[in-house]
Amino acid sequence: MIEIKNIRKTFGDRTVIEDVSAVMQPGQCNLIIGTSGSGKTVLMKCMVGLFYPDGGNVIYNGKDFTNMKNDEKTEVRKEIGMLFQGSALFDSLTVEQNVMFPLNMFTKNSYRDNLKRVNEVLDKVNLSDTNKKYPAEISGGMKKRVGIARAIVLNPKYLFCDEPNSGLDPQTSMVIDRLIRDITQEYQITTVVNTHDMNSVMENGDYIIYMYDGRKEWEGNKKEIIFSKSQRLNDFIFASEFLKDAKDMRMLEETGKISNERNMARLTDEGAPTLVPPPDEE
Repeated sequence: MIEIKNIRKTFGDRTVIEDVSAVMQPGQCNLIIGTSGSGKTVLMKCMVGLFYPDGGNVIYNGKDFTNMKNDEKTEVRKEIGMLFQGSALFDSLTVEQNVMFPLNMFTKNSYRDNLKRVNEVLDKVNLSDTNKKYPAEISGGMKKRVGIARAIVLNPKYLFCDEPNSGLDPQTSMVIDRLIRDITQEYQITTVVNTHDMNSVMENGDYIIYMYDGRKEWEGNKKEIIFSKSQRLNDFIFASEFLKDAKDMRMLEETGKISNERNMARLTDEGAPTLVPPPDEE
């Protein structure tokens, strides 16, 4: 679990993050959304320690990361996986070497053990035949999957993804979304995703923070976002006529589900009517 309490960050005279709090649970995809300049990337950098907040606390499983000593922070960082927006692979290294890089840096395992682990995570992201390929030889979607493999190779408790679908076509984006969701649920990772991709919001939004002008404007999940009364959020999420129509259809669908659930609950409470079988024919 990651808890952020009253995070504040300024650069000179400009306040970029103002009094933001949230609780992000393991086994869930926790999304931070908002327009460019809303503060979502700065908030994530405060969470992983790339920026030091001017106020507030970042807490990992009850331990205050903000006020830890450097060696203590290093131990927490070993439990963090990071998927960068541009994948950030080393061009001069093969796929295998890129994924093995964190193992060489943070463990003293043998090459054989490290290679076994690399092959396990490459198989997990469906790239088991790409060990000796270089980044220039694979597609953008494959690079993202290599980035995910590298991010999870140390069995992290926490996974941070910065715009994982950036530059990808819609079909490949859906593959990446499903992969992040499946890994999150299978390993019970606390996953934090910065995104402006609305498909990601509706597919993976177990918990969502909407940032506006450095503040948390709204929080909820992918079902609750359909019924949001925040005009700013609605203008951001459902900007086109097509998405507005899709929202209306989803609202009708969800309202129907709720109505059916209430009817079933009422029948259960009151007792379902007893069906009397017809008399036996002579």
